Amino acid sequence: MLENYYTVKPEGSEEVTIQKSRFIGYVKRCETEEEAQTFIQEIKKKHHDANHNCSAYMIGEHDLIQKANDDGEPSGTAGVPMLEVLKRKGLKDTAVVVTRYFGGIKLGAGGLIRAYSSTTSAAIETTGIVKRQLMKEMKVKMEYHLLGKVENEVRNSKYTLETVNYLENVELIVYVESGLEEEFESWVTDLTSNQAAITRGDSSYVEFDVTPE
Repeated sequence: MLENYYTVKPEGSEEVTIQKSRFIGYVKRCETEEEAQTFIQEIKKKHHDANHNCSAYMIGEHDLIQKANDDGEPSGTAGVPMLEVLKRKGLKDTAVVVTRYFGGIKLGAGGLIRAYSSTTSAAIETTGIVKRQLMKEMKVKMEYHLLGKVENEVRNSKYTLETVNYLENVELIVYVESGLEEEFESWVTDLTSNQAAITRGDSSYVEFDVTPE
């Protein structure tokens, strides 16, 4: 599993008008090629009356599945530029469809490339990008008199406090970046003077919003 990677939020869209043509960009997180194909077909069905529904997607941990489709636009002017945007932004498991309603003005090859690229970028920006970080769930159990100090320190640290469970003893669920488990355990042990019981849970991806540059 990758320690971290970038992808989009579940789904989003954006519309732009370029030289009287309507370009509607749809973005969706897809973890399999089947999901991507289903998404593309849904948009094609929704906009069956459009001139073009061009698409691109990148699937897999190592981007092994990469597809682009011009859907009737001149070869290389739509799908590939859209795919290049995904590559440039380093997005994984992401599919995009750009629907075009022709407005009567031909854009030329360069104009089409810019139009499909910019629509893809706009749709991704509207949808939002997230960083998925592989984290280990750490459970910290202690007596209640330690809660205030430990909770405050965790919230001001590089670790992520997920929840506080008020049981017979209080339990903090903390997410720690994969590989930093021992460092966290030593930190908590020192912080509590060895008065906390620390156990490791499952590893999973935790998402963090990425602020546009």
